[in-house]
Amino acid sequence: MRRRAILAGLSLALGLAFPAMAQISDDVVKLGVLTDMSSVYSSGTGIGSVYAVQMAVADFGGKVRGKPIEVVYADHQNKPDVGSGIARNWYDNEKVDAIMDVPTSSIALAVQQITREKNRIFLISGGGSSDLTGTACSPNTAHWTYDTYALSNVTARALVKSGFDSWFFLTADYAFGHALERDASDVVTKAGGKVLGAAPHPLNTSDFSSYLLRAQASKAKVVALANAGGDTTNAIKQAEEFGLVKGGQKIAALLLEVVDVHAIGRKAAEGLVLAEAFYWDMNDETRAFSKRFYEKAGHMPTMIQAGNYSAAMHYLKAIDAVGTDEAMKVMAQMKATPVNDFFAKNGRIREDGRMIHDMYLFEVKSAAESKGEWDLYKTLATVPAAEAFRPLSEGGCPLVK
Repeated sequence: MRRRAILAGLSLALGLAFPAMAQISDDVVKLGVLTDMSSVYSSGTGIGSVYAVQMAVADFGGKVRGKPIEVVYADHQNKPDVGSGIARNWYDNEKVDAIMDVPTSSIALAVQQITREKNRIFLISGGGSSDLTGTACSPNTAHWTYDTYALSNVTARALVKSGFDSWFFLTADYAFGHALERDASDVVTKAGGKVLGAAPHPLNTSDFSSYLLRAQASKAKVVALANAGGDTTNAIKQAEEFGLVKGGQKIAALLLEVVDVHAIGRKAAEGLVLAEAFYWDMNDETRAFSKRFYEKAGHMPTMIQAGNYSAAMHYLKAIDAVGTDEAMKVMAQMKATPVNDFFAKNGRIREDGRMIHDMYLFEVKSAAESKGEWDLYKTLATVPAAEAFRPLSEGGCPLVK
């Protein structure tokens, strides 16, 4: 009897001691980077996003709670059906715990719904539509780096205040472009400006001549590019050829990243005003990360790539803190813990899933001002998190009480 009692006591003790060690599903934490590896958004996301997540995993130590951390990645080809298929396969067969990045908002919206159905975690850095934390919000999502509201709010408000009060949009004809045009139009009109029109264009457009002619004919003070990546760089280069800026119009690139500016070149990019969540040369911490990233990627990190590192690290720290990768417990810990790293100071994830942090208004330097190949921006303003992002009460997220 005494031996049975001792064994029973040991069993109970072991049962209480082991759950914290045994609650990592499948004995591995797997991150899936779903991105654009081959098309219009690949330079700002793509393999650089994969490198950033891999760096976070390596910096974390490669294991969490004694279990290995793995990173898989795939190219969604900017096709919602392809992206959705990859996400379902990852969740159902590959045992992926969290999907990351996902540029192209139409794909991000689809993956967000699948993630909620499967009760996993979605960490968005590449996708930009503010609907992701608005009417389509999910308890399983943290929207990390930027969104169409913040980009519009920071850039459009500053330009209208400076007298650029009439706008014409060149808009990528899918969820992201429409959200960016909508959010920027709201900012322009609320600030006292007016929108004179818009020209929707297909994703991955090579010839912007007809759209630029319409913008020129509108006589709008601002030609706003509600697009991103290769579409934005093509439009800016061609706008210079058409003489839009020389003719008195201002180009507003509503989503422009450091690799895009580098690709455009000084002549076409000089003087552009833009909003970003991160710039490599802001302080010692950003420079240290960026130097390491440059050694892997051959270019400075974009805000999206830096955001992926930050999101991955915050996620892994949350798993370590709660002792499980169960989605809702991890998300609760992520929301309860401020984000303090090279990417954000005192950032926090709201109940709608929006991670709020300071945003920055930059202007592209002239060649005379620049001290090197990647010395591209000067800071015009730091916009505090509470001012940059949409108020919690205005997004229409059903999770907000």
